[in-house]
Amino acid sequence: MAGRSGAGRISDEDIALVRERSPIADVVGEHIQLRNAGGGNLKGLCPFHDEKSPSFNVTPARGYYYCFGCAEGGDVITFVRKIENLTFSEAVERLAQRAGIQLRYEEGGYVPGREQGERVRLIEAHRAAAEFYAEQLATPDAAPGRRFLSERGFERVDAERFGVGYAPAGWEALSRHLMARGFTSQELIKGGLVREGRRGPIDRFRGRLVWPIRDITGDVIGFGARKLLDSDDGPKYLNTPESPIYHKSSVLYGVDLAKREIARRSQAVIVEGYTDVMACHLAGVPTAVATCGTSFGEEHIKVLRRLLLDQAEFRGEVIFTFDGDSAGQKAALRAFQDEQKFVTQTFVAVQPDGLDPCDLRLKHGDAAVRDLIASREPLFAFAIRSVISRYDLTTNEGRLGALDAAAPVIASIKDPGLRKTYVVDLDRWLGFMDEGFVIQRVQQAIGQGGQGGDRGRNGHQDQPGPYGRQQGSQQYGRRQGRPYGGPDEGRYGGPAQGRATAQEPREKADPVAMLEAEALKLAVQRPALLGPEFDALGGEAFTRPEHAALYGVIVAVGGTVAGGPGGQEWVERLLAAAGDELRPALTRFAVEEPRVETGGEERYAAAVLARLLETAVGRSVAQIKSRLQRLNPVEEQQEYNRLFGELVALEQQRRVLRERAAGA
Repeated sequence: MAGRSGAGRISDEDIALVRERSPIADVVGEHIQLRNAGGGNLKGLCPFHDEKSPSFNVTPARGYYYCFGCAEGGDVITFVRKIENLTFSEAVERLAQRAGIQLRYEEGGYVPGREQGERVRLIEAHRAAAEFYAEQLATPDAAPGRRFLSERGFERVDAERFGVGYAPAGWEALSRHLMARGFTSQELIKGGLVREGRRGPIDRFRGRLVWPIRDITGDVIGFGARKLLDSDDGPKYLNTPESPIYHKSSVLYGVDLAKREIARRSQAVIVEGYTDVMACHLAGVPTAVATCGTSFGEEHIKVLRRLLLDQAEFRGEVIFTFDGDSAGQKAALRAFQDEQKFVTQTFVAVQPDGLDPCDLRLKHGDAAVRDLIASREPLFAFAIRSVISRYDLTTNEGRLGALDAAAPVIASIKDPGLRKTYVVDLDRWLGFMDEGFVIQRVQQAIGQGGQGGDRGRNGHQDQPGPYGRQQGSQQYGRRQGRPYGGPDEGRYGGPAQGRATAQEPREKADPVAMLEAEALKLAVQRPALLGPEFDALGGEAFTRPEHAALYGVIVAVGGTVAGGPGGQEWVERLLAAAGDELRPALTRFAVEEPRVETGGEERYAAAVLARLLETAVGRSVAQIKSRLQRLNPVEEQQEYNRLFGELVALEQQRRVLRERAAGA
């Protein structure tokens, strides 16, 4: 598929080169944590839909991904298109830039930078702006900015590490610099770098210390700017406005630096400001991130869950740090509202003297920051303690008031086990020594609108899928043996292991359809194992129309004999020949591993073929038996004898195929 940009068509050779030099595991791994799923596959939490268990699979050997929960799939270009909401040509340009490839455009030759895709242009403008600001930090005019950093314990090398810069006080310093580099005023306004003034565009940030805000891949997409001078009548912090590349509700400052440590340690630390992120990283807490001009919300949770591989196991930690004052406590209680959107454990780390991580490091050193994180308290416990701290617990009235105030908090805990545990804790903290009484008040709170229930800790119920109820949308496991097909399935027997997928339930209820799916997976992934016998099957060997259509695509491109050992080139040929309706299924079969252990592929393929042929012959046997029953053997003797002879031959053929399947 060729891409068309504003002034030309990207050459097919360059598109192929971009795919070749953009390993899908690396590109996807910049957005989500991937873990080994066996058989050469990787898996993680899908970035395109919410899920409890990882059903997003990547097959590096073939260059494709597929989600068994929402059926999204494709190659590395498709992934970048969907994850960043780009056109095909913009995705190719984005990957080309990442791989250092100079694209060639047909129908007009080389396209200069100003004619590239919008996102690429805005990213380039922000990169140039970040470089400009960083250079300005060394100028005499930036002395207040350097003093601000020094007073907070940051050295020049620290500023360079985080890309901190200085925006000159002039009205047009940045806009002149970038327009001289070939960027238009419309591009700079659209990206939020400048704004429209009375006499033309003027710089958005002036006379301020500037932090570049990067997305998860490391591209600069915006800036946060801190006021330095009293004469500046603007807000203390000023951030880039919403733009085609900057969406504050999903941006986390420092995530590009923290993502690998977040995945490795299964920990994320949420702080409140840019200097707090710097202080944490420099103090030995490299998992710290911060929101940018907005409160922590649902989109931020989605980003962290994918990095943490947050699933139904109490493995990871999300730690919120807040100031010890009342505003900090309110912020922590707001975070409580989102706590149960995580599956992993959530904590609060509050410094009693009110120092934030930056001030704490400055006053007490790096170890104090690490100790703050280590002293974390479960968020549930913090929320309950914060509520009851407002009451006088030395009086009966105060204790009863605290109980009734805390009961809705406990009632909102969705995990029944945790809810019961905190009932016990609350009884102990209030000194009633009567768990039954506390339970009664909590149950009353539930009846009055609490959110408690037995839906599991993260509150997600099993969702009805297109084929019925889904249980976690997790890829089903392998069979330790033979393909599917009826009561006499032979030596490759045994029940399927694992849970159903979004696509599987219809097939799982039909062993023949599952058998067909296995044959198609082999044809797409390892065509050499099947060869001419598969190609000669005919579309009538498949009971499901979709399977028959996919078989037709394979035959149309030369059959499995033309596929050789398989691989990405073979899959691309199939996708090119398939229509839009069949491409998702083809992608699925290119990613989903056949149910066979490594080393037994040839026997497994032979058994699949034999079983598939056997089931097709079985259908013919059933048809002939039905026709024989409708014939009068006396009056229609000749036709009856002919069909009976065919039946005997087919029964013999079926026995041979059954033995082949069992002996493979």
